[in-house]
Amino acid sequence: MKGLDTRLSRRGLVVGLAALTASCATGSKRVAPIVAQAPAPLVVPTEPLVVPPPVVKVQFDPQGLIRKPLLDDALDALKRHEARIPTKDQIYLVDFQRHSSLPRLYRLDLASGEVTAFRTAHGKGSDPAHSGFAQRFSNVMDSNASSVGAYVTAGPGMGAKHGPNVLLDGLEPTNSEARDRAIIVHAADYCEPEFLTREGKLGRSYGCFSVSTADLQTLRPIMGEGRLLFAAA
Repeated sequence: MKGLDTRLSRRGLVVGLAALTASCATGSKRVAPIVAQAPAPLVVPTEPLVVPPPVVKVQFDPQGLIRKPLLDDALDALKRHEARIPTKDQIYLVDFQRHSSLPRLYRLDLASGEVTAFRTAHGKGSDPAHSGFAQRFSNVMDSNASSVGAYVTAGPGMGAKHGPNVLLDGLEPTNSEARDRAIIVHAADYCEPEFLTREGKLGRSYGCFSVSTADLQTLRPIMGEGRLLFAAA
């Protein structure tokens, strides 16, 4: 009997273990394998890349009409008097080293570098012998001489004697009396082509920058107000 009981106990243990094993196997969940995910694709901006245009330096006076020392001095004056010269799209230069029969009033476009040349007279006091060359300069009232240095245009004017003109203000000790001396840009018959053909030179002013009627019609609207006029010899 004891042997039988022992076998039954062993059989019960085996059956119990089998049932327990089956229960664990049935109740356990199957773990899914971990799959690595691919990285998200890189998003490239669709807007085009804006590349700034190269900076192109403007070549002043490609025709070579203006003496380089005169051009350099005028550009220095523009920088020196920048507070008094608000409009910097163009400047005007007068070369009193040249004979009055030659173009010597230059308009320089600072955006394009292009130059346009005109004729202009000088004062009687600057050329007493009327040689066509300005030889002396003055800032003194009633000297009838031209003045050198930097001016700023003060807009179009209208005078009883000379009619339409461009007003000027002197910016330096050499021309500080320009407004009181009524130094302006105006038209005169002694600057007309017929006078030049007959005399071989322009006539003389009382210190003003006299030009032909046609040239004044061109210059008066564009010289305007707040631009540099630089005269030198």
